[in-house]
Amino acid sequence: MPKWLELMHQVAAPTVIALLVNPSNPNAEAVRRAFETAARKFGLNFQVLKAQNDQEIEAAFATLRQLQVGGLLISPDALFTSHVVKLATLSSNLAMPALFSLREFAAAGGLMSYGASLAEALRLVGQYAARILKGEKPADLPVMLPTKFELVINQKAAKAMGISIPQALFVAADEVIE
Repeated sequence: MPKWLELMHQVAAPTVIALLVNPSNPNAEAVRRAFETAARKFGLNFQVLKAQNDQEIEAAFATLRQLQVGGLLISPDALFTSHVVKLATLSSNLAMPALFSLREFAAAGGLMSYGASLAEALRLVGQYAARILKGEKPADLPVMLPTKFELVINQKAAKAMGISIPQALFVAADEVIE
């Protein structure tokens, strides 16, 4: 969460920031706490919006304008992953700087994404599968966390929103969508 807020601050410098979470996700409370802690460190006012279905996603985006939110973080969640195009479209329609964990969000027209590399995650899955096929017990395998993260910036979306991306972010980006 601190890295997401740092990226959003570099791009939009919002004074009010929102987090969209799915309250039925078992990790929602931990994500919310991490967001609130990081937002306080950055001196930001913050809002937590909850959505568990299509209608609640649309209602959350309608609320963003009323709350005068300057940036949106979308928590990693299977529901939001399945609606990545909708989320990118809604954020673009509102000219809302938004960040999600999957590259597909930026590719669909969202401003940017920052998250674990899918290619790296699949490589780790392959390593696990190989170890299991060689006879190791799954319960004996260590938990492996991602080590490679990717920043993707949609320059076209930034221009449409009137956002000037700092050159340092373009240099740091793994991919820039033009």
